Amino acid sequence: MSEPSTPISASQAKDPRFAARLKKRYTSERRFRLLGLGAVVFSALVLAFLIVTMTSNAIGGFKRAELRFPVDFAGAALTLDAGQLAAPDARDKLKTAGLADVIVIAGTKSAGALAASEISDSAWGEVADRLIGDPDLLKSSLEVSVPVTNDLAAALRGEGPEKLRPLAASLAREGKLVSRFDPGFLSRSDATDPQAVGIWGALKGSILTMAVTLLLAFPIGVLSALYLEEYAPRSRWTDLIEVSINNLAAVPSIIFGLLGLSVFLWIFPNYRSAPLIGGMTLALMTMPVIVISGRNAIKSVPPSIRDGALAVGASRVQTVFHHVLPLAMPGILTGTIIGMARALGETAPLLMIGMRAFVATPPDGFTSPSSALPVQIFLWSDEVSRGFVERTSAAIIVLLAFLLALNGLAIYLRNKFETRW
Repeated sequence: MSEPSTPISASQAKDPRFAARLKKRYTSERRFRLLGLGAVVFSALVLAFLIVTMTSNAIGGFKRAELRFPVDFAGAALTLDAGQLAAPDARDKLKTAGLADVIVIAGTKSAGALAASEISDSAWGEVADRLIGDPDLLKSSLEVSVPVTNDLAAALRGEGPEKLRPLAASLAREGKLVSRFDPGFLSRSDATDPQAVGIWGALKGSILTMAVTLLLAFPIGVLSALYLEEYAPRSRWTDLIEVSINNLAAVPSIIFGLLGLSVFLWIFPNYRSAPLIGGMTLALMTMPVIVISGRNAIKSVPPSIRDGALAVGASRVQTVFHHVLPLAMPGILTGTIIGMARALGETAPLLMIGMRAFVATPPDGFTSPSSALPVQIFLWSDEVSRGFVERTSAAIIVLLAFLLALNGLAIYLRNKFETRW
């Protein structure tokens, strides 16, 4: 317990009213400390609950049900040789040669006709990729592990159609039907079957969108903060601009989506649902945050830094860019972290500009149709299938990991530029 700041006289120490006030003050201080500690503990418990809940739900989202059985490609009489697998259209040739039928026949022989009928339609494509990667497999027998339909996957979890549950239990006991980690979830794009979906298309769309947002919002926001703080004269117009920027930082995100819909898509009508339009829309939302934090960081630089630079003959521009801006950069990057984190999790503006389309292939560039991680999570959460619920939790974990990586990079840059005086 801290001692009183001023000495207590003997008469004061004997005064019961003074002792009561002193006890009340110390009691109030202890109560405030307990309230602060309770707030911290409550916040930590909420965060831990969120992480544990999302992680436990996401475990199933990173797995998928697969049927294992051997395939004798040497005896399957596929009408093509290993040399043809080097062609650009090797997948189409394998499909024409009857690879899908070969897989179904092998599955029927190993697990039965009912199990073979539950092999996913995309299974042949995964086997085709293995054959293209190693053409010598056409001359041998190979044990494949291919995805099954969502009904059989649900039956393996004890859900789904009643008629498939005994089959799933029997195949699981024999080791032919397994639930294993699905690395393809991180490399595939969206699909209609939860067993075949992936997050890479949406993740790449978010990366491209954030790149456009950062390239537009950061330099414009920093330059605006520098001008308003270092060059702009104090007038009624400057005050109006400052109030407008503060108000823009509090505008709901869907308003920026409407602005992007009415302006950017009117200028670029052929780029609907493209990362370029999404990044431009999110840049408008992020810029006010960067401007406000940038001005506060620039204002915190001591005036003696400016006076010393000007005293040794530096110009106004040299003073700003060689002395003031480097010292303000940590604070500017802090505001950038907050703005980019908010933009990364936004869904409403991207829905307004059409980034909710079903995109089965990753975007090729900034102008290709694309989705984004928050939008993908929103769309999957609206599906009724249990498989999509688990995939949604897994996508949330990917989004959180992406956000942590982005923030970690920004914090590293902030600490690197930090200078103490």
